[in-house]
Amino acid sequence: MAIRVTEAKKGMVIRYEGELYQVARYDHVTPGNWRAIHHLNLRHLKTGRQKDVRMNTSDQIEPVFLEARSCQYVYKDSVGHVFMDNENYEQFHLSEEILGETMQYMHEGSSIDVLFVEGSALTVQLPPTVVLEVVEAEDVARGDTVSNVQDARKLSTGLEAKAPAHIKVGDRVKINTETGEFLGRA
Repeated sequence: MAIRVTEAKKGMVIRYEGELYQVARYDHVTPGNWRAIHHLNLRHLKTGRQKDVRMNTSDQIEPVFLEARSCQYVYKDSVGHVFMDNENYEQFHLSEEILGETMQYMHEGSSIDVLFVEGSALTVQLPPTVVLEVVEAEDVARGDTVSNVQDARKLSTGLEAKAPAHIKVGDRVKINTETGEFLGRA
């Protein structure tokens, strides 16, 4: 069942030209008085290669219906990242190319939904927000915290996010997984 391209969302898995792709980025652009253009940045689910596609509003895409299973991220090895199914304790690998930057939001032991199609694991589905610990932050002088200036903070997974000056090492913060922005203390 095809849907209109206007219904595309980041993270959605679609079948395009007979292959499975995940929508990495979706932009709706209306240049001046021209017709609307939809830019899709697609990531191939087996190879990890990216492809940019331009579509008209009337174009249709075919979403793929996936089974989401609750899994746990166990560790990283030379093959890729190892996950364990919480129901049957079966372990499986997902490669670095497939997961890409999503690993910046996960640490060992985190629970995550893994998407399966036809019995094989494809990719992970991140929650809207994650809680991470600050491991590096510049010290600020008293009085510098009055303004809403944000500085880079390094988090427990290696992700760098801008946060207010009052956020210190050891604080747990909420991060938006779509934008990578700081949302507040946890």
